[in-house]
Amino acid sequence: MTRTRNEQLASLLGEAGWSRAQSASAFNRAAAEGRSPDDPGSPLIGRSHVSMWVGGTRPSGSAPAVLALALSRRLKRVVTVAELGFGAPGPAPLGPPADALTVLADLGRADLHPDRRNLLAGIVYSTAVLAAPSGDRQPSSAGPAPQPAERVSNHLRVAQGDVATVRELTLAFSAVDQRRGGGHGRTALVQYLHTDVRDLLHGRYAHERVRREMESAAAELAYLSGWMAFDSGENPLAQRYFVLALQLAGQAQDHPLGGHILRAMAHQALDLGHFANALTLAEASVQDRRYTGATPRERALLGVVHARALAAAGRTRSAVKALLRAENDLADADAGVPEPHRTFFFGEASLAHETARTLEVLGDRKGAIREFGRSVRTRGAAFRRTHAVTLGHLGAAQMADGRVEESCVTWGGLLDSMEEGIQSGRAEAAVVQVRRLLSPLRHRGIPSVTAVAERANKHLSKLH
Repeated sequence: MTRTRNEQLASLLGEAGWSRAQSASAFNRAAAEGRSPDDPGSPLIGRSHVSMWVGGTRPSGSAPAVLALALSRRLKRVVTVAELGFGAPGPAPLGPPADALTVLADLGRADLHPDRRNLLAGIVYSTAVLAAPSGDRQPSSAGPAPQPAERVSNHLRVAQGDVATVRELTLAFSAVDQRRGGGHGRTALVQYLHTDVRDLLHGRYAHERVRREMESAAAELAYLSGWMAFDSGENPLAQRYFVLALQLAGQAQDHPLGGHILRAMAHQALDLGHFANALTLAEASVQDRRYTGATPRERALLGVVHARALAAAGRTRSAVKALLRAENDLADADAGVPEPHRTFFFGEASLAHETARTLEVLGDRKGAIREFGRSVRTRGAAFRRTHAVTLGHLGAAQMADGRVEESCVTWGGLLDSMEEGIQSGRAEAAVVQVRRLLSPLRHRGIPSVTAVAERANKHLSKLH
């Protein structure tokens, strides 16, 4: 078959001043950013791949989006997949923010499409976005919040009761996520966000206050969709929803919610090993009205992730101070103070879990084991997913401390939780870690090791 030379791509590579080998190197650097350090990802490309693409071969999977990201950085402007001559099957690469409603429409269509795997293969996790997230602006430094592009309203009149309904359903979806994991109910959430909530955002408002409250409620729902995608291991998709949520929160001028979304993005960046970016996000989450306008419980949640990011950046003293401040903030939380839906779950168990993660980074293994244990003891039955994740971390810390029998008991509890039907990529990763850490001990004939390893293998075999 005769292929037509891709003149659009050739022109862009010429504008970038890249040889085929330089193009391949830039592509490989961009592709590596969206992967966990433990994930080998797709194989690297070489200059021959670039030559074939210029010659008319169409790359598969996320390759067009990765190349668009690399060229965007080189040319200091947004380069879309369509400009590469490959077509644009899914959401465009992240760049300057479009109208939030346009982003919501495009993202929802791709996420709900029967061929979503191929459509979403074209998006990548972008550290460029982490360096300067847009949307939630502080009025003291950046003027008023960005306004959406002019749009045609529908005939739907939006009232305070509509806002309350969105918030009630957000709370219900969040409860399912905490109990069963991000793999349960996210499609229904996205469907509701893409249809009903998008219609409400297009509606007619009697008061500006109601419009802002609806944008805030939609932002929280978009955040939850991102968090559930993150829990399911769909990191590029999660980042898209977080950015959308941040944009809606900025339009609503809901600064504490903006801080909460930045906190979630920092958490994700930490888990993926992007420590410098995580600290940038975490520090932004505790600045100005994002922190001062929040409730004590919210401040504790922001602060403990900030502490973990400081620890990952090697700033030990600052991390310890941030931990103490988070503990004090949670101690100041009053049960009688109404809390946003996003923080209803944050209490002693959550604080202990994140404190343990921070102490691990600081090299205090025994302190981490103590705090993970406190989290396990105080975690309620309504939070089975996070309980399972904590058990995974506790068992790994016990194993690193030479407590083989204790770790096997702990991991037995993790596997018990998984058998209850939890669908969570993070919890599944904990089971994979169990198998990896126990593998060197299988030949020693330790009954508890053999039993737990066999259970882990059996569980993982059901997934494939």
